[in-house]
Amino acid sequence: MPIKSIHITNYYHKNSGGISTSYNHLLEAANRHRRYVRLIVPGEREETEDVGEFGKIYYIKAHYSPVFDKRYRVMMPWQYLLDNGAISRVLLAEQPDMIEVIDKYTLSIMGAMIRTNNFKKLGRPMLVHFSCERMDDNVGSFLSEGQFAKKFARFIMGNYILPNFDYHIANSVYTAQEFYDAINKEKNPSRSEKLFNFLWRFFKAPRVALDERTFVCTRGADIEQFSSERRSTAKRIEILKRAGLTEDAVILFYAGRISPEKNIGLLVDLMKALGDDPKKDFRLLVAGAGPKSDWLQEQTDKYAPGKIIQLGHLDKEELADYYANIDVFIHPNPREPFGIGPLEAMASGVPTVVPNGGGILSYATDENSWIAEPNGIDFAAAVRNIIDDDALRQRKIEKAMETTKENTQEASMDNQIATYDMMYADFQKKKELFTDREAAKHFDFTQFLT
Repeated sequence: MPIKSIHITNYYHKNSGGISTSYNHLLEAANRHRRYVRLIVPGEREETEDVGEFGKIYYIKAHYSPVFDKRYRVMMPWQYLLDNGAISRVLLAEQPDMIEVIDKYTLSIMGAMIRTNNFKKLGRPMLVHFSCERMDDNVGSFLSEGQFAKKFARFIMGNYILPNFDYHIANSVYTAQEFYDAINKEKNPSRSEKLFNFLWRFFKAPRVALDERTFVCTRGADIEQFSSERRSTAKRIEILKRAGLTEDAVILFYAGRISPEKNIGLLVDLMKALGDDPKKDFRLLVAGAGPKSDWLQEQTDKYAPGKIIQLGHLDKEELADYYANIDVFIHPNPREPFGIGPLEAMASGVPTVVPNGGGILSYATDENSWIAEPNGIDFAAAVRNIIDDDALRQRKIEKAMETTKENTQEASMDNQIATYDMMYADFQKKKELFTDREAAKHFDFTQFLT
């Protein structure tokens, strides 16, 4: 029988965001594979939504986040730590074979709670942590950059996240590297091995090496929705009219959160570099919202008046139309965990400029995109190269569309489900290594340090 899985995350907006897109695709795959998949996500009120015969979303009443991106609601630990908590009730009613958590903060303690046998009525499901972003990048973007961010993140990852889940999945090799950095002696010269061993024993960690319980599952684009077939003169004119632009404008486009971790400042620097071009009228349309929207408008007014136009949130259909009818897609973030936006742009037949770092390099190469240093000058040079070299532009677009056919959302979800099944078979085969709490108390976990 297929396993029943529950996936818990605070990062779910039904119609926007990379995590939401991935989980919507997973629900579609659940019905395609005829297996039960449940989401537990924050909502305005407590309610459920059936998604086909095999998928279901449980919305848990939650307040908006008091910090960082205040558009997101956040489920809190007491909603599952207490026996009558809303999350606890769902878990006990569903009795899943597998629980997956996408959260390093308010939800991650669930792994510790189940590992240390504080949720006996639930039994012992397989525990999976899915990393859709790096903690050191988040800390660096929102709190403090430099060595502090890396040291803090490696301490939390190495001593808390890694021991508390049976398996770990990352959305790219770039994201997964943080796991290995957290247990690498050279990357952590001041680490206390005694403390490391104490915490892994306290959390009853799996007696299995990290590389045997870590997997990478990349994302995929919906190439039916995001397609060059949406290109049309009428839609292009409509986009120009909506933005108040003339027909000779060169339309650049960014779609994503307007948030510190997205390196939004590069967009301003880019338009400063392109703003005085005597031959071309470069304009940047920005689809999305976030905590730096006002800041972006202020910087635009100061350094590139009229050159950056914010569109707010676009639904998927509108977004697909924009992708197919603009001139260049811009993605500024050199620490993107994976980056579904550039992949969707490639599927739409749009030349794409990306930075030379992060998870985007899972699929972006010099053959299918323009890879540049993440600064305004180099991005501007890439944009000019796209506009000036017709043959190169067409060649790279063709390669990009070949790439997206190898990275579809259907293929990525099929691979993810196959990974769950492989992990579960391994979990059942080696269950004693994952669940023997008494043996973990005396195991020398320092042998897993690399």
